[in-house]
Amino acid sequence: MILKHVSTLLRREHAVAVRGFSNGTQPSLNGREDMFKIRLNCSPVERISKCSASNVPMSSGISTMSTMTGPTIFRGYMSYLSKLQGNIARWLKKEGDKVAPGEVLCEVETDKATVEMECMEEGFLAKIVKEEGEKGIQVGEVIAITVEEEEDIQKFKDYKPSSSDSGPAAPEEKAAPEAKAAPPPPKEEKVEKPASTPEAKTSKPSSAPSEDRIFASPLAKKLAEDNSVPLSSIKATGPEGRIVKADVEEFLASRGKETTAKPSKVTDSKGPALDYVTASRLAFSKQTIPHYYLTVDTCVDKMMSLRSQLNSFQESSGGKRISVNDLVIKAAALALRKVPQCNSSWTDEYIRQFSNVNINVAVQTENGLYVPVVKDADKKGLSTIGEEVRFLAQKAKENSLKPEDYEGGTFTVSNLGGPFGIKQFCAVINPPQAAILAIGSAEKRVVAGSAPDQFNVASYMSVTLSCDHRVIDGAIGAEWLKAFKGYIETPESMLL
Repeated sequence: MILKHVSTLLRREHAVAVRGFSNGTQPSLNGREDMFKIRLNCSPVERISKCSASNVPMSSGISTMSTMTGPTIFRGYMSYLSKLQGNIARWLKKEGDKVAPGEVLCEVETDKATVEMECMEEGFLAKIVKEEGEKGIQVGEVIAITVEEEEDIQKFKDYKPSSSDSGPAAPEEKAAPEAKAAPPPPKEEKVEKPASTPEAKTSKPSSAPSEDRIFASPLAKKLAEDNSVPLSSIKATGPEGRIVKADVEEFLASRGKETTAKPSKVTDSKGPALDYVTASRLAFSKQTIPHYYLTVDTCVDKMMSLRSQLNSFQESSGGKRISVNDLVIKAAALALRKVPQCNSSWTDEYIRQFSNVNINVAVQTENGLYVPVVKDADKKGLSTIGEEVRFLAQKAKENSLKPEDYEGGTFTVSNLGGPFGIKQFCAVINPPQAAILAIGSAEKRVVAGSAPDQFNVASYMSVTLSCDHRVIDGAIGAEWLKAFKGYIETPESMLL
């Protein structure tokens, strides 16, 4: 998404100078060595789209365009908060409002969280291109325009963004090297009018550059190839008429609707952006990571007894209660410190072992699944861990987590036992981590006593460790589970 700042577009100057500046450098038109001119014949408003191909981005993410006599176009590119898309949650400014650097213009809902988008230049909000509530806005699309002078607001009353008003493509949709050159002029009229099949004219997407050279992202090409779909039949919506993954998926979905009878009672709904990203990451995990699973039953009687004692002390001192999950997180962190091979990550060239033990905790909310991180969990007390988990869980429910709240994890704990009573399950590894621990519910079992005819009742909890076999061998995974079980069954050792 792009926020455009347009200065006083009053003069109709046809010579446009384009220059890129590094951080801290003021725009200037004196240096000829880094400046070039382009002859254009367009109105001030048209310059936004026609001149966009000549932008030279600064390292700070802002590009400038100036006429020789004054008018300047500033472009501020929003950081890649999401690799896919975002939604406009709400606008905090309205058209005509005066804005200043650092002021929040709107809230953008990404696949991870809702974040604030700040203004980069002083001026006035001339046009809101993407209204509040609009969804699926791709990175690089124009969302608003600001101007320096208040009288210029009316110039953009009827402004409509063109396909060239897009910024740099998102990282996942990075074009192949040969796609850096400008695409050749369209050739629809020459190619799409064979005498024998005049109806072929409508099958050619208007945004495709040409039939002999179709631009598409590597991911889109792979997806189209896997589904035997010719790129020429797909309508492109990406920058400069490029086909992206979403275009292929939309084509496949529409083709399915044409060939398959729709069920009589079906409700299709768009879920939160987080759901799609979670689905994509989990599919990637199962397709690329060789999972294997180790399960062990742990007696939790001593842990529950210690928890009861600690909570009595907490209540008497005005502190918060300690949960079973807090004890599990602490035990997992200490086990990772004892068996550091499990606190690692796979790369194509080497295995990376982390010195910090940062535990992601799965939290289910109405907005989807979040995995906030408790950093340095092995060095924190149970009370501190409990406070952080409650704080992060509340932020997740409010959809207000920041990137630092969920990034940097080295191991994940998922507990479906306490909240849902699930006895045992196998969790999918959270990439790029190498393991995840699935916690089941505790249940009472009859066990043999010390005497031949003696039987006792004890509470056992099933835990399953999912491992990346490229990083963690079976023996290493078993060693980690042994250490974890030891901390659960002798919980006093966690307090030492």
